[in-house]
Amino acid sequence: MMTASPAPYVLALDEGTTNAKAFAVAPDGTILSAGSAPVPVGYPQPGWVEQDAEAIWAAQAQAIRDCLAGVAGMPSGITISNQRESVVCWDAQTGQALAPVLGWQDSRTAEFCDWLRSPEREFAVAETTGLSLDPMFSAPKIRYLLDRVSAAGQADRARIGTVDSWIVARLTGQDSYVIEAGNASRTLLLDLATLDWSEQMCDLFGVDRSVLPRVLASNADFGRTRGLDLLPDGVPIVGVLGDSHAALFGHGCRSPQEGKATYGTGSSVMVPSGVDRSVRPGVSTTLAWLTEEPMYGHEGNIVASGTAMDWTARLLGVAPGRELDELAATVPDSGGVTLVPAFTGLGAPWWDRQAVGLVSGVTAGTERGHVARAALEAVTHQIADVLEALGSEDLEVLHADGGATASRLLMQCQADLLGRSVVVSSNAEVSALGAALMGFTRLGWPLPDLESDGGRRYEPLMEPAARAAARSQWGKALSRSRMTPAG
Repeated sequence: MMTASPAPYVLALDEGTTNAKAFAVAPDGTILSAGSAPVPVGYPQPGWVEQDAEAIWAAQAQAIRDCLAGVAGMPSGITISNQRESVVCWDAQTGQALAPVLGWQDSRTAEFCDWLRSPEREFAVAETTGLSLDPMFSAPKIRYLLDRVSAAGQADRARIGTVDSWIVARLTGQDSYVIEAGNASRTLLLDLATLDWSEQMCDLFGVDRSVLPRVLASNADFGRTRGLDLLPDGVPIVGVLGDSHAALFGHGCRSPQEGKATYGTGSSVMVPSGVDRSVRPGVSTTLAWLTEEPMYGHEGNIVASGTAMDWTARLLGVAPGRELDELAATVPDSGGVTLVPAFTGLGAPWWDRQAVGLVSGVTAGTERGHVARAALEAVTHQIADVLEALGSEDLEVLHADGGATASRLLMQCQADLLGRSVVVSSNAEVSALGAALMGFTRLGWPLPDLESDGGRRYEPLMEPAARAAARSQWGKALSRSRMTPAG
């Protein structure tokens, strides 16, 4: 009697800011098995956000082991979805990290960015890269780490890249030194027109182009596994996307009528723009993905969304997530309280790293529920700010994903403040699944519709006058945050 061969699947890795995950994804998009491990984040000084590259890899390896324990056979390919803009520097000979990972939230290079800043340079940066001259993006961090390893006499063997570069290098036993084009577009060093490293930007940031990894399409040949105890040699890496880009691909957003918001540690709001790579004030133009042709998008990045809710939960003595949600639901509104979570300044559309966090509108009648509600509203107001800056008049529906979308109160508040429909994906792991689908395009597998069930849909219930009043109250608090001198 013949034994049936194991069902084919893709091993989809999802390396986020606080968790590393792995999923076995069948050709129909079904998740067959999963694994997860936490990734620590350090805050050694105000504005500094660091991670340990070895800890990131260890967590990802553990997630892979746990996932593979629940599925038969080896994967047909590996795909990667990763946190963006964070920078890793490692030894080309040993593969060991040479310095801490500078997280995407890290703002230690703000003074360097200010030193570079001039109207002419800001224009050149925006026109070439589509991005703002801000420490969130990778180039200032790359320069910082290269200076550090140079001072330690390690520059001649240093490799540097974003988290996808690091994971691919580890998977391939250092055979591949590459970066996916969409991730590269978040570095401030990629020319959006040529989709290659810009000599002008490399010169501006003092980064030798020769030290940078090779730029590849999103479904290119990223190499094959080698020298691992958790996977056999020869498994191909068939697709890589930054997490926000992967979510956009997974939602099936291909036109300006449909955009997405990812509610994670921070938030990304992205709307596809096809071949349009025009620059818009306050938001980024980015490469969503690169296959046979580039797909560009316009995006706004919010530094603190999940971070804001978690901080508020700790302040109020409740558990993040459901308990904070339940506390916020004890009041009909925030009672005039507004939280501006500018813990390391503000991202899009303000790009103000001097802004400070504040809570305003507190009175003797303020209750804990009002503060909890203000935290949820802070997230939704920031999303609304970005969508206004995106000029998304054509947007008909906002797809939502990420852990915070479990909060029905948050999602209803979002629909109310936008005055638009919000559809919450039924797939909690849409970033990982989006990267898996990108890998399917290389393997020649047909693309399943991950959104076939429609998801949870929220329609706006707030009256226009109440919406305008809420937005005005937020705007006043935002102005105070930006006018208050940083201590």
